Amino acid sequence: MAGVATLALAACGTNGGGTGSSGTGAGGTGSANAAPVSNGAAQVHITLANSPSGDSCTIDHPQAKAGPVTFTVVNTSATAITELELQSNQRIIGEKENLAPGLGAVKFTTTLGGGSYQIYCPGATKEMQNFTVTGKAATSTGGSASALLASGTAGYATFVDTQLSAMKTATGQLRTAVDSGNVAQAKAKYAAARPYYEKIESDVDGFVLPGHSATDNAGNLDYLIDMRASNLDPKVGWHGFHAVERDLWQSGKITANTKKLAAELDSNVGKLVTLAKTLKYKPEDLANGAAGLLEEVQSNKIKGEEEYYSHLDLMDFNGNLEGAQQAFAYLKPGLTVLDPALTAQISAEFSKVSGQLNTFRSSKDLGGFVPWTPAQRTKSAANLSQTVQGLQDPLSRIAEKVATQG
Repeated sequence: MAGVATLALAACGTNGGGTGSSGTGAGGTGSANAAPVSNGAAQVHITLANSPSGDSCTIDHPQAKAGPVTFTVVNTSATAITELELQSNQRIIGEKENLAPGLGAVKFTTTLGGGSYQIYCPGATKEMQNFTVTGKAATSTGGSASALLASGTAGYATFVDTQLSAMKTATGQLRTAVDSGNVAQAKAKYAAARPYYEKIESDVDGFVLPGHSATDNAGNLDYLIDMRASNLDPKVGWHGFHAVERDLWQSGKITANTKKLAAELDSNVGKLVTLAKTLKYKPEDLANGAAGLLEEVQSNKIKGEEEYYSHLDLMDFNGNLEGAQQAFAYLKPGLTVLDPALTAQISAEFSKVSGQLNTFRSSKDLGGFVPWTPAQRTKSAANLSQTVQGLQDPLSRIAEKVATQG
Protein backbone atom coordinates (compact mmCIF):
# COMPACT_ATOMS: atom_id res chain seq x y z
CA MET A 1 0.00 0.00 0.00
CA ALA A 2 0.64 3.62 -0.04
CA GLY A 3 3.52 5.85 -0.98
CA VAL A 4 3.49 9.49 -1.99
CA ALA A 5 2.62 9.67 -5.61
CA THR A 6 5.53 11.64 -6.87
CA LEU A 7 8.15 9.47 -5.28
CA ALA A 8 9.52 6.07 -6.12
CA LEU A 9 8.29 3.55 -3.63
CA ALA A 10 11.15 1.14 -3.93
CA ALA A 11 13.74 3.86 -3.71
CA CYS A 12 12.17 6.10 -1.14
CA GLY A 13 13.18 3.95 1.78
CA THR A 14 16.76 3.74 0.72
CA ASN A 15 17.76 7.32 1.11
CA GLY A 16 20.97 6.31 2.69
CA GLY A 17 22.13 4.71 -0.51
CA GLY A 18 24.30 1.71 -1.03
CA THR A 19 24.90 -1.13 1.29
CA GLY A 20 26.95 -0.85 4.32
CA SER A 21 27.21 -2.29 7.72
CA SER A 22 29.05 -5.54 7.80
CA GLY A 23 29.90 -5.49 11.43
CA THR A 24 28.51 -7.56 14.21
CA GLY A 25 27.63 -6.87 17.78
CA ALA A 26 26.05 -3.70 19.07
CA GLY A 27 24.29 -1.31 16.81
CA GLY A 28 26.91 1.33 17.18
CA THR A 29 24.66 4.29 17.90
CA GLY A 30 25.81 4.44 21.43
CA SER A 31 22.28 4.02 22.73
CA ALA A 32 20.85 1.11 24.66
CA ASN A 33 17.77 1.49 22.48
CA ALA A 34 19.74 0.85 19.28
CA ALA A 35 19.11 -2.40 17.45
CA PRO A 36 21.95 -4.93 17.50
CA VAL A 37 23.60 -5.83 14.22
CA SER A 38 23.97 -9.34 12.90
CA ASN A 39 24.56 -10.63 9.38
CA GLY A 40 25.45 -7.05 8.50
CA ALA A 41 21.99 -5.65 9.25
CA ALA A 42 20.44 -4.03 12.30
CA GLN A 43 17.86 -6.43 13.70
CA VAL A 44 14.51 -5.01 14.83
CA HIS A 45 11.78 -7.31 16.13
CA ILE A 46 8.15 -6.22 16.30
CA THR A 47 5.51 -8.21 18.16
CA LEU A 48 1.76 -7.86 17.67
CA ALA A 49 -0.25 -9.16 20.62
CA ASN A 50 -3.60 -8.96 22.32
CA SER A 51 -4.02 -7.63 25.86
CA PRO A 52 -6.96 -6.64 28.06
CA SER A 53 -6.56 -3.03 26.93
CA GLY A 54 -6.44 -3.90 23.23
CA ASP A 55 -3.96 -5.02 20.61
CA SER A 56 -0.39 -3.84 20.99
CA CYS A 57 2.47 -3.33 18.56
CA THR A 58 5.76 -3.60 20.43
CA ILE A 59 9.12 -2.61 18.92
CA ASP A 60 12.09 -4.08 20.75
CA HIS A 61 14.53 -1.38 19.56
CA PRO A 62 13.22 2.05 18.45
CA GLN A 63 16.63 3.07 17.03
CA ALA A 64 19.15 1.71 14.55
CA LYS A 65 22.27 2.93 12.88
CA ALA A 66 22.11 3.83 9.20
CA GLY A 67 22.46 1.00 6.72
CA PRO A 68 20.54 -2.24 6.16
CA VAL A 69 17.82 -2.83 8.72
CA THR A 70 15.87 -6.08 8.96
CA PHE A 71 12.40 -5.87 10.50
CA THR A 72 11.04 -9.17 11.78
CA VAL A 73 7.32 -9.13 12.54
CA VAL A 74 5.29 -11.75 14.36
CA ASN A 75 1.65 -11.70 15.40
CA THR A 76 1.22 -13.85 18.48
CA SER A 77 -2.41 -13.03 19.29
CA ALA A 78 -3.55 -9.64 17.94
CA THR A 79 -6.82 -9.84 16.03
CA ALA A 80 -7.26 -6.16 15.15
CA ILE A 81 -3.84 -5.72 13.51
CA THR A 82 -3.33 -7.30 10.10
CA GLU A 83 -0.58 -5.16 8.62
CA LEU A 84 2.47 -3.09 9.53
CA GLU A 85 4.10 -0.29 7.61
CA LEU A 86 7.42 1.54 7.84
CA GLN A 87 6.82 5.16 6.81
CA SER A 88 8.88 8.28 6.22
CA ASN A 89 7.17 11.60 5.56
CA GLN A 90 3.92 9.77 4.74
CA ARG A 91 5.72 7.48 2.32
CA ILE A 92 5.39 3.76 2.90
CA ILE A 93 8.83 2.30 2.38
CA GLY A 94 8.30 -1.18 3.72
CA GLU A 95 5.32 -3.23 4.84
CA LYS A 96 3.91 -6.61 5.68
CA GLU A 97 0.26 -7.50 5.22
CA ASN A 98 -2.01 -10.39 6.21
CA LEU A 99 -0.38 -10.74 9.61
CA ALA A 100 -2.78 -13.26 11.05
CA PRO A 101 -2.21 -14.38 14.66
CA GLY A 102 -0.34 -17.62 15.02
CA LEU A 103 1.48 -17.49 11.69
CA GLY A 104 5.25 -17.60 11.57
CA ALA A 105 7.40 -14.47 11.69
CA VAL A 106 7.89 -12.52 8.46
CA LYS A 107 10.64 -10.03 7.65
CA PHE A 108 11.78 -7.38 5.25
CA THR A 109 15.13 -5.64 4.90
CA THR A 110 15.67 -2.11 3.65
CA THR A 111 18.64 0.24 3.64
CA LEU A 112 17.89 3.37 5.66
CA GLY A 113 19.70 6.68 5.90
CA GLY A 114 19.76 8.72 9.07
CA GLY A 115 16.47 10.38 10.01
CA SER A 116 13.04 9.91 11.53
CA TYR A 117 10.73 7.11 10.48
CA GLN A 118 7.42 5.80 11.75
CA ILE A 119 6.14 2.30 12.43
CA TYR A 120 2.41 2.23 11.65
CA CYS A 121 0.29 -0.61 13.03
CA PRO A 122 -3.36 0.14 12.11
CA GLY A 123 -5.71 -1.28 14.73
CA ALA A 124 -3.22 -1.13 17.61
CA THR A 125 -3.94 0.90 20.74
CA LYS A 126 -0.91 2.98 19.73
CA GLU A 127 -0.96 2.95 15.96
CA MET A 128 2.00 5.21 15.11
CA GLN A 129 5.42 4.94 16.79
CA ASN A 130 8.68 6.70 16.02
CA PHE A 131 11.73 4.87 14.73
CA THR A 132 15.04 6.75 14.58
CA VAL A 133 18.01 5.99 12.34
CA THR A 134 21.33 7.64 13.15
CA GLY A 135 24.38 8.25 11.00
CA LYS A 136 24.75 7.79 7.26
CA ALA A 137 24.63 4.56 5.32
CA ALA A 138 27.95 3.45 3.84
CA THR A 139 28.44 3.61 0.10
CA SER A 140 28.71 0.41 -1.86
CA THR A 141 32.25 -0.67 -2.66
CA GLY A 142 31.12 -1.57 -6.16
CA GLY A 143 32.51 -5.10 -6.11
CA SER A 144 31.61 -7.66 -8.72
CA ALA A 145 28.50 -8.80 -6.88
CA SER A 146 27.45 -5.16 -6.45
CA ALA A 147 27.84 -4.51 -10.15
CA LEU A 148 25.84 -7.60 -11.06
CA LEU A 149 23.09 -6.74 -8.61
CA ALA A 150 22.94 -3.16 -9.87
CA SER A 151 22.64 -4.41 -13.42
CA GLY A 152 19.87 -6.77 -12.30
CA THR A 153 17.83 -4.03 -10.67
CA ALA A 154 18.04 -1.91 -13.83
CA GLY A 155 16.81 -4.83 -15.90
CA TYR A 156 14.00 -5.53 -13.48
CA ALA A 157 12.82 -1.92 -13.71
CA THR A 158 12.37 -2.43 -17.45
CA PHE A 159 10.37 -5.60 -16.76
CA VAL A 160 8.02 -3.70 -14.44
CA ASP A 161 7.54 -0.93 -17.00
CA THR A 162 6.63 -3.53 -19.63
CA GLN A 163 4.05 -5.14 -17.37
CA LEU A 164 2.48 -1.78 -16.51
CA SER A 165 2.18 -0.80 -20.14
CA ALA A 166 0.55 -4.13 -20.99
CA MET A 167 -1.84 -3.84 -18.05
CA LYS A 168 -3.04 -0.43 -19.23
CA THR A 169 -3.81 -1.90 -22.66
CA ALA A 170 -5.59 -4.86 -21.05
CA THR A 171 -7.79 -2.79 -18.74
CA GLY A 172 -8.71 -0.62 -21.72
CA GLN A 173 -9.86 -3.75 -23.53
CA LEU A 174 -11.80 -4.85 -20.44
CA ARG A 175 -13.53 -1.48 -20.34
CA THR A 176 -14.44 -1.76 -24.03
CA ALA A 177 -15.84 -5.26 -23.53
CA VAL A 178 -17.89 -4.16 -20.51
CA ASP A 179 -19.23 -1.18 -22.46
CA SER A 180 -20.35 -3.58 -25.20
CA GLY A 181 -22.54 -5.47 -22.72
CA ASN A 182 -21.07 -8.83 -23.77
CA VAL A 183 -20.60 -10.72 -20.47
CA ALA A 184 -18.60 -13.63 -21.93
CA GLN A 185 -16.22 -11.29 -23.69
CA ALA A 186 -15.86 -9.15 -20.58
CA LYS A 187 -14.99 -12.22 -18.51
CA ALA A 188 -12.28 -13.16 -21.00
CA LYS A 189 -10.82 -9.64 -20.92
CA TYR A 190 -10.96 -9.63 -17.13
CA ALA A 191 -8.90 -12.84 -17.06
CA ALA A 192 -6.45 -11.37 -19.56
CA ALA A 193 -5.90 -8.21 -17.51
CA ARG A 194 -5.45 -9.68 -14.04
CA PRO A 195 -2.01 -11.41 -14.33
CA TYR A 196 -0.15 -8.17 -15.07
CA TYR A 197 -1.03 -6.73 -11.69
CA GLU A 198 -0.31 -10.00 -9.92
CA LYS A 199 3.22 -10.11 -11.32
CA ILE A 200 4.23 -6.69 -10.01
CA GLU A 201 1.81 -5.84 -7.22
CA SER A 202 4.52 -5.85 -4.57
CA ASP A 203 6.32 -3.13 -6.55
CA VAL A 204 3.41 -0.82 -7.28
CA ASP A 205 1.08 -1.11 -4.29
CA GLY A 206 2.52 1.91 -2.50
CA PHE A 207 1.10 4.88 -4.33
CA VAL A 208 -1.29 7.39 -2.82
CA LEU A 209 -2.87 10.05 -4.97
CA PRO A 210 -1.96 13.68 -4.27
CA GLY A 211 -4.08 15.25 -1.53
CA HIS A 212 -4.53 12.04 0.43
CA SER A 213 -2.67 10.71 3.46
CA ALA A 214 -0.78 7.43 3.35
CA THR A 215 -3.54 5.79 5.41
CA ASP A 216 -6.49 7.05 3.37
CA ASN A 217 -7.94 4.27 1.22
CA ALA A 218 -9.84 6.82 -0.87
CA GLY A 219 -6.51 7.82 -2.41
CA ASN A 220 -4.70 4.49 -2.23
CA LEU A 221 -4.31 3.11 -5.75
CA ASP A 222 -3.78 -0.45 -4.53
CA TYR A 223 -7.11 -0.27 -2.72
CA LEU A 224 -8.85 1.35 -5.70
CA ILE A 225 -7.49 -1.24 -8.14
CA ASP A 226 -7.26 -4.55 -6.28
CA MET A 227 -9.33 -4.54 -3.06
CA ARG A 228 -11.19 -7.77 -2.29
CA ALA A 229 -14.65 -8.25 -0.80
CA SER A 230 -13.18 -9.63 2.41
CA ASN A 231 -11.34 -6.44 3.35
CA LEU A 232 -13.43 -3.48 2.23
CA ASP A 233 -13.31 -0.03 3.80
CA PRO A 234 -16.99 0.93 4.24
CA LYS A 235 -16.14 4.63 4.11
CA VAL A 236 -14.66 4.25 0.64
CA GLY A 237 -16.75 1.47 -0.84
CA TRP A 238 -15.80 -1.09 -3.44
CA HIS A 239 -13.80 -0.23 -6.53
CA GLY A 240 -11.46 -1.96 -8.94
CA PHE A 241 -10.99 -5.38 -10.49
CA HIS A 242 -12.93 -7.42 -7.98
CA ALA A 243 -16.00 -5.19 -7.99
CA VAL A 244 -16.15 -5.82 -11.75
CA GLU A 245 -15.56 -9.54 -11.10
CA ARG A 246 -18.55 -9.61 -8.76
CA ASP A 247 -20.86 -8.15 -11.39
CA LEU A 248 -19.65 -10.45 -14.17
CA TRP A 249 -19.73 -13.71 -12.23
CA GLN A 250 -22.21 -13.29 -9.36
CA SER A 251 -25.05 -11.58 -11.18
CA GLY A 252 -23.92 -12.35 -14.72
CA LYS A 253 -25.08 -8.91 -15.76
CA ILE A 254 -23.42 -5.72 -16.90
CA THR A 255 -25.14 -2.69 -15.43
CA ALA A 256 -24.49 1.01 -15.66
CA ASN A 257 -22.52 0.68 -12.42
CA THR A 258 -20.37 -2.09 -13.92
CA LYS A 259 -19.49 0.25 -16.77
CA LYS A 260 -18.66 2.98 -14.28
CA LEU A 261 -16.43 0.61 -12.31
CA ALA A 262 -14.59 -0.57 -15.44
CA ALA A 263 -13.99 3.00 -16.59
CA GLU A 264 -12.75 4.00 -13.13
CA LEU A 265 -10.43 0.97 -13.04
CA ASP A 266 -8.96 1.84 -16.42
CA SER A 267 -8.44 5.43 -15.29
CA ASN A 268 -6.75 4.43 -12.03
CA VAL A 269 -4.45 2.00 -13.84
CA GLY A 270 -3.47 4.88 -16.10
CA LYS A 271 -2.60 6.98 -13.04
CA LEU A 272 -0.56 4.10 -11.65
CA VAL A 273 1.38 3.75 -14.90
CA THR A 274 2.25 7.44 -14.80
CA LEU A 275 3.30 7.45 -11.15
CA ALA A 276 5.26 4.21 -11.35
CA LYS A 277 7.58 5.68 -13.96
CA THR A 278 9.50 7.13 -11.00
CA LEU A 279 10.25 3.71 -9.54
CA LYS A 280 13.85 2.77 -8.94
CA TYR A 281 15.11 -0.27 -7.12
CA LYS A 282 17.77 -1.57 -4.84
CA PRO A 283 18.56 -5.29 -4.75
CA GLU A 284 16.74 -5.78 -1.46
CA ASP A 285 13.60 -4.29 -3.01
CA LEU A 286 13.52 -7.13 -5.54
CA ALA A 287 14.12 -9.68 -2.81
CA ASN A 288 11.44 -8.26 -0.53
CA GLY A 289 9.05 -8.05 -3.46
CA ALA A 290 9.58 -11.68 -4.44
CA ALA A 291 9.00 -12.77 -0.85
CA GLY A 292 5.89 -10.59 -0.71
CA LEU A 293 4.42 -12.19 -3.82
CA LEU A 294 4.83 -15.65 -2.30
CA GLU A 295 3.13 -14.41 0.88
CA GLU A 296 0.26 -13.21 -1.32
CA VAL A 297 -0.04 -16.74 -2.68
CA GLN A 298 -0.28 -18.23 0.80
CA SER A 299 -2.56 -15.62 2.33
CA ASN A 300 -5.04 -15.12 -0.53
CA LYS A 301 -4.70 -17.39 -3.55
CA ILE A 302 -4.43 -20.72 -1.74
CA LYS A 303 -7.49 -19.81 0.31
CA GLY A 304 -9.51 -18.78 -2.73
CA GLU A 305 -10.06 -15.25 -1.42
CA GLU A 306 -8.54 -13.36 -4.33
CA GLU A 307 -11.01 -14.43 -7.02
CA TYR A 308 -13.97 -15.24 -4.80
CA TYR A 309 -16.55 -15.15 -7.60
CA SER A 310 -14.62 -16.30 -10.67
CA HIS A 311 -12.37 -18.92 -8.98
CA LEU A 312 -9.44 -17.73 -11.12
CA ASP A 313 -7.10 -17.89 -8.14
CA LEU A 314 -4.63 -20.31 -9.72
CA MET A 315 -4.20 -17.87 -12.60
CA ASP A 316 -3.32 -15.17 -10.07
CA PHE A 317 -1.10 -17.63 -8.21
CA ASN A 318 0.81 -18.16 -11.44
CA GLY A 319 1.10 -14.39 -11.87
CA ASN A 320 2.58 -14.00 -8.38
CA LEU A 321 4.94 -16.89 -9.02
CA GLU A 322 6.13 -15.50 -12.36
CA GLY A 323 6.69 -12.08 -10.81
CA ALA A 324 8.75 -13.60 -8.00
CA GLN A 325 10.71 -15.67 -10.52
CA GLN A 326 11.53 -12.55 -12.51
CA ALA A 327 12.76 -10.68 -9.44
CA PHE A 328 14.92 -13.65 -8.49
CA ALA A 329 16.20 -14.06 -12.04
CA TYR A 330 17.45 -10.47 -12.13
CA LEU A 331 19.20 -10.96 -8.78
CA LYS A 332 20.55 -14.38 -9.65
CA PRO A 333 23.91 -13.40 -11.26
CA GLY A 334 24.94 -11.32 -8.26
CA LEU A 335 23.42 -13.70 -5.74
CA THR A 336 25.32 -16.60 -7.28
CA VAL A 337 28.56 -14.77 -6.47
CA LEU A 338 27.43 -14.15 -2.91
CA ASP A 339 25.92 -17.53 -2.09
CA PRO A 340 25.84 -20.17 -4.84
CA ALA A 341 24.32 -22.82 -2.57
CA LEU A 342 21.36 -20.63 -1.60
CA THR A 343 20.88 -19.60 -5.23
CA ALA A 344 20.77 -23.23 -6.35
CA GLN A 345 18.36 -24.12 -3.55
CA ILE A 346 15.95 -21.34 -4.49
CA SER A 347 16.13 -22.28 -8.18
CA ALA A 348 15.23 -25.86 -7.30
CA GLU A 349 12.34 -24.79 -5.09
CA PHE A 350 10.96 -22.53 -7.82
CA SER A 351 10.97 -25.53 -10.15
CA LYS A 352 9.05 -27.61 -7.61
CA VAL A 353 6.33 -24.98 -7.22
CA SER A 354 6.05 -24.42 -10.97
CA GLY A 355 5.88 -28.14 -11.59
CA GLN A 356 3.09 -28.66 -9.10
CA LEU A 357 1.13 -25.64 -10.31
CA ASN A 358 1.42 -26.86 -13.89
CA THR A 359 -0.58 -29.98 -12.99
CA PHE A 360 -3.61 -27.68 -12.65
CA ARG A 361 -3.28 -26.14 -16.12
CA SER A 362 -6.30 -26.49 -18.38
CA SER A 363 -6.63 -25.18 -21.91
CA LYS A 364 -10.41 -25.45 -21.61
CA ASP A 365 -10.81 -23.09 -18.67
CA LEU A 366 -10.64 -19.33 -18.51
CA GLY A 367 -7.24 -18.16 -17.34
CA GLY A 368 -5.54 -21.42 -18.32
CA PHE A 369 -6.08 -23.24 -15.01
CA VAL A 370 -8.86 -25.34 -13.52
CA PRO A 371 -11.25 -23.29 -11.34
CA TRP A 372 -10.04 -23.07 -7.74
CA THR A 373 -13.39 -24.09 -6.30
CA PRO A 374 -13.99 -25.01 -2.64
CA ALA A 375 -13.97 -28.69 -3.64
CA GLN A 376 -10.66 -28.29 -5.47
CA ARG A 377 -9.16 -26.43 -2.51
CA THR A 378 -10.21 -29.14 -0.08
CA LYS A 379 -8.51 -31.68 -2.28
CA SER A 380 -5.29 -29.84 -3.16
CA ALA A 381 -4.62 -26.72 -1.07
CA ALA A 382 -2.59 -28.32 1.71
CA ASN A 383 -0.03 -29.94 -0.58
CA LEU A 384 0.26 -26.86 -2.76
CA SER A 385 0.74 -24.63 0.27
CA GLN A 386 3.43 -26.91 1.68
CA THR A 387 5.40 -26.74 -1.58
CA VAL A 388 5.18 -22.94 -1.60
CA GLN A 389 6.43 -22.88 2.00
CA GLY A 390 9.50 -24.77 0.86
CA LEU A 391 10.30 -21.88 -1.47
CA GLN A 392 9.38 -19.11 0.97
CA ASP A 393 11.94 -20.12 3.57
CA PRO A 394 15.12 -19.76 1.47
CA LEU A 395 13.66 -16.86 -0.52
CA SER A 396 13.15 -14.86 2.68
CA ARG A 397 16.94 -14.96 3.27
CA ILE A 398 17.88 -13.07 0.11
CA ALA A 399 17.02 -9.50 1.14
CA GLU A 400 19.38 -9.35 4.06
CA LYS A 401 22.12 -11.04 2.04
CA VAL A 402 22.02 -8.63 -0.89
CA ALA A 403 21.48 -5.57 1.30
CA THR A 404 24.53 -6.28 3.44
CA GLN A 405 27.09 -7.28 0.85
CA GLY A 406 29.72 -4.67 0.13
